[in-house]
Parts: sequence; C-alpha cells; structure tokens
Amino acid sequence: MLGAPVEHGIASWYGVPYHGRRASNGEIYDMYKMTAAHRTLPFNTIVRVTNITNGKHVDVRITDRGPFVEDRIIDLSLAAAREIDMVGAGTARVMVEILAGSPPITAGAFSVQIGAFAERTNAERVRNQLGPKYSPIFIQDYDSPSGHLFRVRVGSVPSEGAAQQLASKLQTETGFQTFVVRLDDAPVSAPRGAGELR
Repeated sequence: MLGAPVEHGIASWYGVPYHGRRASNGEIYDMYKMTAAHRTLPFNTIVRVTNITNGKHVDVRITDRGPFVEDRIIDLSLAAAREIDMVGAGTARVMVEILAGSPPITAGAFSVQIGAFAERTNAERVRNQLGPKYSPIFIQDYDSPSGHLFRVRVGSVPSEGAAQQLASKLQTETGFQTFVVRLDDAPVSAPRGAGELR
C-alpha cells in the first residue's frame, strides 16, 4: 500500500568508484540494480522515488547509508537514476514514498554525524572537545573510495525526531554540519560520505 510522502528534497546518484564495493548493509553495491542509499530508513525498505520535474518514478530498495551532503535526501543507483532521467543533471527534486518495509520505520536507534576526518587525531580532537557536554560520542573508522576516514557521531537516541533535535542543537552550538543517521546492527563497511574533512 502506497504511503504518504516521506520526504521532498534533492536526489543524487552514485556509480563508479562505489560499484563493486560493499554497501552499508553488507551487500556488494551494483550500480545496475534498483537500489538506493538513505540516512535513516531501515535496510530493505522499498521506496518510490518520483522526479517532480517530469513525473517519472522508480521503486528502489534501501541498501546503503547516505548521502552525506546537505539538502540531499536519497542517493540512487545509476540504473534507478536512468529510470527517472536524472543522470545527466546529476540531481533532481524528488518525492520519496514508502511502499514496504520491515522492521517498522520508526523502530531503532539514531545518532548524529558531525564529521568524517582523514586524520584520526582530528576526529579525537572533536570527540574530546564535545565529550564533556555530549554523551555518548564515538568514532567509527571505515575505508571509503577516497581513503580511510574516521566518522564522529554523537548520541544514541530512540527516535528520529529526538535525533533531529539533537542535530539542530549541535549545529547551533558547534557550527558543524550535522546528519541524522540510523545506527544499524548490520556490519558497516564503506558508505559514501561527502563532508569528508582533513
């Protein structure tokens, strides 16, 4: 059953060099399959993405985390982007609707990502700076196509709404660009991340 619109915003797409690399849910990313990356929807959620400009839509399965770029809400595979004619432009204004999903969309734990650093010492500096006021705060390291990175994440809260409030507070108080991310039980390997800092 088609749900109410979840989000309106900007979609982007990704292909090489991520093709053939492990996605956040542990699968090997195939840019020719109908998949997508989303920061908070559970893995295996099926969503319909409609290009608002031309009315074309595509149904995709969430297998990855991202996009970590301000104002973007979903990252489509190359194949999915072709279906809604957005490859050339690179981005499109879209509507995202949930078609099916398990577990429940609102279940789970959420955190706020405040940066991804190439140098662990920089990630530790941010963690130590914010640690007295925000807890828990932790560093996750992973290999990305652009090199080894260290993500700094704050909090583990039971709802996306509470995480959004924390993200707003962090952005206001620290000036960091923040992203709410679902904390997954699946092994995390190499989600794409813009906003990668040194």
